[in-house]
Amino acid sequence: MSNSSLSAVMAAAGNPVNVLRNSKTGMYVYPVVAPEFQNWRNEQVAWRESAVLFDQSHHMDEVIVEGPQAEEFLAHHGINSFSNFGLNRAKHFVPVTPNGHVIGDHIVFRERMDKFILVGRAPTSNWLMFCAAYGKWNVRLKYDPRSPSRPEGERVLREHYRYQIQGPDAPKIFEVMNGGPIQDIKFFHVDWINIGSKKVQALRHGMSGAPGLEIWGPYKDKDYIHSTILQAARDAGVNLVQCGSRAYSTNTLESGWIPSPLPGIYTGDGMLADYRDWLGADSYEAAGAIGGSFVSDNIEDYYVNPFELGYDFYIGWKKDNFIGKDALVKMKDSKTNRKKVTFEWNREDVLKVIASAFEQGTPYKWIDFPQPNYASSSADMVMKDGKMVGMSMFNGYSYNERCLLSLGVVAQDVQEGDILTLLWGEPETTGKTSTEAHKQTEIRVRVAPTPYAAEARTNYADSWRTKS
Repeated sequence: MSNSSLSAVMAAAGNPVNVLRNSKTGMYVYPVVAPEFQNWRNEQVAWRESAVLFDQSHHMDEVIVEGPQAEEFLAHHGINSFSNFGLNRAKHFVPVTPNGHVIGDHIVFRERMDKFILVGRAPTSNWLMFCAAYGKWNVRLKYDPRSPSRPEGERVLREHYRYQIQGPDAPKIFEVMNGGPIQDIKFFHVDWINIGSKKVQALRHGMSGAPGLEIWGPYKDKDYIHSTILQAARDAGVNLVQCGSRAYSTNTLESGWIPSPLPGIYTGDGMLADYRDWLGADSYEAAGAIGGSFVSDNIEDYYVNPFELGYDFYIGWKKDNFIGKDALVKMKDSKTNRKKVTFEWNREDVLKVIASAFEQGTPYKWIDFPQPNYASSSADMVMKDGKMVGMSMFNGYSYNERCLLSLGVVAQDVQEGDILTLLWGEPETTGKTSTEAHKQTEIRVRVAPTPYAAEARTNYADSWRTKS
């Protein structure tokens, strides 16, 4: 076993919880893209009232999987059915461990019968690269990691640029830049459109819950595509607002996707033990951080399964075999499975936390606006009558809704409208460099619908965002 592996890091620390709760990585950074173009409030409003331009070129990994067994490889390592996955389609790809715990997720695009492009966070990318090396698959993987968090002035290059335009006025921009009306593209389908002199692929999708188009192409074309989009918006008379990295991370609060569950890979024998030996000491899994008030010596208490995240309707039960299938069969009807919800934070309690920063003595944990990116995975305790009934996993402020929201999971008997208590702040024992000296406090939260935004609930395609 290499001294630079995740296994070695865990052995030295004695418990993976100690590694992750005391990470020295610092703040979670969305790289390269400017923090704000106007201000994050206007940028949030744009996806609701006019049109917004997301630059998604830098903060996600990209993995290209191709070869004679590309489909078979992905079907074996994800819960999804591939039986209806034709050309020019996309899916929300979810892999789990042999024990049924979620590793992460990617969006997977099918470009050819033998070629797929996957885009998302590092845990799924790392797992797929390991699986290709671990098994005997006739596939080739090309890995393009996310841009450096702190490039320090160095030039950054990617395989592809990736933009998304959405909002009620977005169709006017599409028509101008396409040189005429675009064809009707079904949800999560891909077709070709024009952007000036370039033909580009476009996915019908929308990060914040309102349909839009996601476009991509060779990175060398990025500047031309960007300027052409902005000019098309001006010609269409549309107030297209570019979205910075501060507002970008909050869009999911309104639409209901939990973006960074802890990958459930820190326990388990066999394949999972080999995976921990394969992962480096500088990998996302070794260097990432767990934030929040929930502290447990058992790392598995932070894991989630597909039923809890609303991904169960993806599961291809008719597939002969896939990693985690046996475990998911046992979990399927378990009463211990939690359900995904939105938590609406109490205004007075939030103002109490903010006010403490203006008083002498130790304040409560700072709530950074619009999103406290101080850990790669979050777990705040949610209580009812002194008993933990759930976990808040991603939080932030929505200027559109004028409130703090968080996404998480709760016990099945918790009902919409229930008032619960969230314990806010780290315990005194935390060693994270991304937290300041502070004290914990309670914040009342109301259990609210998921998605929270009415636009996402009523007009968005029936998908994982509207499942619980």
